[in-house]
Amino acid sequence: MKNYNNIKYKQLNLEDFHLNLLIKFNRYQETNIVLYKQKDDYNYKSDHFIDQWDDEKKKVVTQSLKNCVKQKGIVIGAFLKDDLIGFASVEGQFFGSNNEYLELSFIHVSNEFRYKGIGRKLFNLCCVKANQKGAEKLYIAAHPSQETQAFYKSVGCTYAAEINPKIYEKEPLDIQLEITLSHL
Repeated sequence: MKNYNNIKYKQLNLEDFHLNLLIKFNRYQETNIVLYKQKDDYNYKSDHFIDQWDDEKKKVVTQSLKNCVKQKGIVIGAFLKDDLIGFASVEGQFFGSNNEYLELSFIHVSNEFRYKGIGRKLFNLCCVKANQKGAEKLYIAAHPSQETQAFYKSVGCTYAAEINPKIYEKEPLDIQLEITLSHL
């Protein structure tokens, strides 16, 4: 049995990014049921697909995370020994009608380490960091899978009061969520 008490959480700096950062990261997710929006209603339906990152996609994600830090964003990694097993990022640009939102652009835990509280810890750390930067809300374009939606509901997210069109257009099947950070 693995000891998950040895997981270290660290805010990443530019020098932490290298092409092999995600080499052992297992972004595998099999989806069978998704949430979708039709007009003003949300419903679940069957939809089977698999998300899995190849080495090229991992390099693209690594570069996106590095760009996030370059643009005054935050990237937090969860490490077991020297292996990155989870990460989350908050972009540095405010938006919204009152300029109150920051975007949680990534949150992923390697498949074999899910359901151990790592995602929840990363999410909470991102909420604290976003609040410290002055954000009132965190905006999330969330994968529509039933499991992902259950996670976000469990940490207190609700449907976004404002939709960011630029974020929405990147992945229109994602569910646009938010969390108010005033409870921190």
